[in-house]
Amino acid sequence: MKKITLLLLLLSAGLGVNGQSLRIGLIADIQYADKPDKGTRFYRTSLQKLDESVSALNEAQVDFTVVLGDLVDEGPKDLPPVMQRLKQSRAPVYNLLGNHDYVSVKDPGSLYRALEMPAPYYTVDRAGWRFIFLNTNELSSYATVPGSRPAAEFKLMEEQLTKEGRPKVLPWNGGIGKAQMKWLERQLRTAAKKDLKVLVFMHHPLLPDNNAHEALNNLDILNLLLKYKQVKAAISGHNHAGAFVMHQGLPCITLEGMVETADRNAYGTLTIEDNKLTISGNGRLSSRVITF
Repeated sequence: MKKITLLLLLLSAGLGVNGQSLRIGLIADIQYADKPDKGTRFYRTSLQKLDESVSALNEAQVDFTVVLGDLVDEGPKDLPPVMQRLKQSRAPVYNLLGNHDYVSVKDPGSLYRALEMPAPYYTVDRAGWRFIFLNTNELSSYATVPGSRPAAEFKLMEEQLTKEGRPKVLPWNGGIGKAQMKWLERQLRTAAKKDLKVLVFMHHPLLPDNNAHEALNNLDILNLLLKYKQVKAAISGHNHAGAFVMHQGLPCITLEGMVETADRNAYGTLTIEDNKLTISGNGRLSSRVITF
């Protein structure tokens, strides 16, 4: 009975069952491909970097790892060696979809299965936190099937953004649809009722705005997140240079991409304490401390 009581106290405090802070591995934009390097992108080298990061995250005893999309550069044909390496993780790995993962995919709606995700977007509750994994590719030129409802919704969004003069409707950017937005609000509302803190993960950043990488309806997503004080940060990939914007008290963090450079890796750990987030970066990944 004493052990059970102690376990409940640890969970309610946002701590892991071992009495330590919850620790999460972070990886963005592996973007592996079996092809020659181009510019600053070293596609084949990503496998070596991934081996190094998985080994280091195992050593750090992370509770789970999040991969923020673009596991590959040219779609699922190059996915097996990436998944093989991720399976060496001793902790669960939660993947997101990225725009490059959709290349040459005939059935975009089922792509999540190849990445061993439970659904295109989903949640994980752990130790007093709700982790929300969005699919910001849902409305895009590459992930919608012609004649489908998402395709029609994307066209309307594209027309509206063009009318507003917002230069963000680019071939590599996407947004989330109305159904996913409603789903997101339900997850946030339930988290508030359960007194769960929230972290939101996505491939496309929310901010900076109009920098050619953000989600198409980034401001709609952002405004929804700001309604809930339980949301402590939004973490993304996609922009390989990385970025950080504090907007009305909400940290919007973009992780540096692993595929960049010949000899510098990019991965890290996110340590969650009751009132603090600490990102410890390795290689190009920036370190940050955020209190709330």
